[in-house]
Amino acid sequence: MPQLTDDAGQATGQAAAQTGTWMTPAEYGASRAALWTGAVVLVTDTDGRVLVQTVDYRPDRLLPGGAVDAGESPAAAAAREMREELGIDGHYPHGLAVDWIPAGTPGFPPEMRFPGEILYVFDGGTWTPERIGAVRLPAQEITGIDFAEPADLAALMDAGDARRALSALRARIAGAGPALLEDGRPVTPTALDRLGVLRTRRTPGRGAWHPGPVPAGLPVRDRSGWLFAPDGRVLLLIARATGAAHLPPPNAEPTAGAAPLGYRYADQGAHARTAARLTAVSAHRDPAYARLLATPEQVRELSDWGPAGRQELAAVHAARQQLSLPAPPRTPPTELPREGARW
Repeated sequence: MPQLTDDAGQATGQAAAQTGTWMTPAEYGASRAALWTGAVVLVTDTDGRVLVQTVDYRPDRLLPGGAVDAGESPAAAAAREMREELGIDGHYPHGLAVDWIPAGTPGFPPEMRFPGEILYVFDGGTWTPERIGAVRLPAQEITGIDFAEPADLAALMDAGDARRALSALRARIAGAGPALLEDGRPVTPTALDRLGVLRTRRTPGRGAWHPGPVPAGLPVRDRSGWLFAPDGRVLLLIARATGAAHLPPPNAEPTAGAAPLGYRYADQGAHARTAARLTAVSAHRDPAYARLLATPEQVRELSDWGPAGRQELAAVHAARQQLSLPAPPRTPPTELPREGARW
């Protein structure tokens, strides 16, 4: 910051004879960039879908939120906008992203003289059906709300808005704190960003959850494994071409202590799950997939299981305890090296 002088040309706080770059307060103020400030809130339902609004002044969908008023903090603006637009009182202390939107962004009329914007994305949490039922829309501006599959945001929203929403959602899942964005793109991408997770629709898990082994005579449609690393995280496969997340086959890597976890009954057959402890991860054999370690909760958020997901998650944690493994804290999923790993 340049040294300021008062109107008499005297150095503020220093001798006038000191060398340096000198500006009056008026000159320094005029040299600073002026930007708009906005605040939006990212809300999901219990199936991991994102709340988007339909408005009466543009065709694409928006996250709830809007402009920060003069003298208002971004967090206060987020709470005010949620109250005005959805009739929901709340407090949103946790940020997911801060986005710098450049002045040349398409879509702003020239007469608006858009100077660029700093936009804060706050975490609105996961809403239950009861909380969603409490939404009350105003008489004008907001004409409806929907919960959209993350992969559908690109078709529903302006391109920059969709990038920002997905980046914020990935930051929430990663759990490493707010992401710094430039026009919706992370300045420092995580593994989830690099692999483009959630750009493909998740496959809902169908059928009811049943603990234990698959009964004799019931056809098995597929098998997958909850394979635990020593820190309690599990192995997750990400298809590089689509960003889709999958549990691996139960025999994908060397394991110990394997046991049937349970199965889903759907399509006249069983979708079986096995739990086991990883003893090693082999050298990478299939370049089409990236291999990550993630918490069981992150696996659920990245690959939708449908209504029985909570029951499966409870069974996963019970199996982890039986294997004498710790409960992993939420940390960013980490990609395993190509040469594999041993414990």
